[in-house]
Amino acid sequence: MSLRITPAFETVRPRVALIAHDACKDAMAEWAAFNLGTLERCNLYATATTGQFIAGLGLPVHMLLSGPRGGDAQAGAMIAEQKLDAVVFFWDPLTTQPHDVDVKALLRLAVLHDVPIACNRSSADFLISSPLFFDRTYLARIKLAQ
Repeated sequence: MSLRITPAFETVRPRVALIAHDACKDAMAEWAAFNLGTLERCNLYATATTGQFIAGLGLPVHMLLSGPRGGDAQAGAMIAEQKLDAVVFFWDPLTTQPHDVDVKALLRLAVLHDVPIACNRSSADFLISSPLFFDRTYLARIKLAQ
């Protein structure tokens, strides 16, 4: 008797945006290096400088603009267009950002469109270690509900 994989258990390549403010770039690089095996199974998007850190680990990444130049807004647009499945955004709560309006819009869009967003290392670890993270059926059901 052979085991058949049914569509309910097929996996997908989640589309994940990685964003980190300057004070959090090292933490993002450490997190990405720790989770390299999982991130290799994703389609990654990142704002410019964060993307350079990620690409330096050998991961393929689609580069967006830097945050202050519109990268956060690009990620928000991708959420609205259902082109992202998750966001890992290590933002700095102690420093005022010149593009704070874009940051707030990105957070609001993630919540509005039911896209999981992790804003620190522990929530990012919980997010990508969930069995639902690679579950095609779950991701499709969430998209249909929108």
